Amino acid sequence: MATQKKIDTVTKMTENIKKAKSIVFVDYVGLKHKQLEDLRKKLRTVGAEFMVTKNKLLERAFGTKSDSVKPLLKNATGTLFNFDDEVAGIKELLAFFKKAAVGKTKAGILGETMLTEADVTRLSKIPPKQQLLGQLAGQLMAPIQGLHYALSWNMNKLVWALNSIKAKKI
Repeated sequence: MATQKKIDTVTKMTENIKKAKSIVFVDYVGLKHKQLEDLRKKLRTVGAEFMVTKNKLLERAFGTKSDSVKPLLKNATGTLFNFDDEVAGIKELLAFFKKAAVGKTKAGILGETMLTEADVTRLSKIPPKQQLLGQLAGQLMAPIQGLHYALSWNMNKLVWALNSIKAKKI
C-alpha cells in the first residue's frame, strides 16, 4: 500500500530526474550515517543531490524508462543527481569514496545515454567546465595571434634594421 511518504519520495525523485543533467547510481554500502551527511553537504556545494531510497520507488520514478534502469537496481542503491554541472558531482562523489575507501559506482545516465561504471570513472577525470572553456578560447585565439605575428613580422624587421643602422652611426 502506498503511503504519503512513498508518494512524496517518488514525486521528488521524478522531479530530480527531469531536472538532472546527469544521474549516477552507486553502491554506498559501508558508509556510516555521518559520512553520508558529509557527502550530501559536499555535493550540495557543487549543485548535486544524493538520495538513498528503495529500488522499487526509484524504478517507479523513472516510469517508462525503468526498463533500462531496472538491471542496475540490485542491492542497496544510492542515486546522485547533478543539476548544475554534469561532472562536478561525480568528481566529488568519487573523491569521497576514494577517501572513505568504501562505495563504488554502478552506472549512470548522461542526457539520454546510459553509462557503464568505466564511463562514469572516465567522465570524472574530465577537467572542470571553466578550464575546458578557457582551453577552447585559447584554441580559438591561436589562428588570430598567428596572423597578428605574421603581419607584424615585416614591420618588426624594419624597426630592427633601422635601430641597427642608428646604432652604427652613433
